[in-house]
Amino acid sequence: MVEGLISCSIVRRAQDKGLAEVYLHNLRDYATNRWRRVDDAPFGGEAGMVIGIEPVDVAISALTAQRNYEDIIYTSPDGELLTQRMVNRLSARGGNLIILCGHYKGIDHRIREYLVTREISIGDYVLTGGEIAAAVLTDAMVRLLPGVIGDEQSALTDSFQDGLLAAPVYTRPTEYKGWCVPEVLLSGNERKIAEWRMEESLRRTALLRPSLLAD
Repeated sequence: MVEGLISCSIVRRAQDKGLAEVYLHNLRDYATNRWRRVDDAPFGGEAGMVIGIEPVDVAISALTAQRNYEDIIYTSPDGELLTQRMVNRLSARGGNLIILCGHYKGIDHRIREYLVTREISIGDYVLTGGEIAAAVLTDAMVRLLPGVIGDEQSALTDSFQDGLLAAPVYTRPTEYKGWCVPEVLLSGNERKIAEWRMEESLRRTALLRPSLLAD
């Protein structure tokens, strides 16, 4: 599920430029049983299957023996909600990260207690597995690395960078089916354009995500 992301688009460009390295590890490669099994039934009789602690511990021990890691992140729906501010800090800090993808009913809670250093959620919903969340987190961080995006100023004007939604954007033609680009954007007056963008940013945030203004 993650191979497609890391082999194309921004993440691939970052790797080709030597600005990021992304490796995928299969937990089954670290299983110690003859069937390469990584999950088992939960104690207490609850439905579903749980990823066991041993293959995860073996995998993390093998990786941390090779290099230092800033964080061991677990993607979980009950983790800290992913925000642009968090992404900015993770990306700016640099260093190596391990992202552990949850699956099935979850992972043995001892992994969360003793091995994981941070838990991150991409939203209040449940996915089949944490691979998609890991891909989202990877893309969000990698695109902010210096040199990855051709125009680095572009990332600075994205939604949430200043705690607000971005203002609308337009391009040619200036009129299409009677739908026109706001005149101020054609004026060449940088001060008025900046004021319009801020007003639109505040308006859209108040309309679509008022909780951001409260924060």
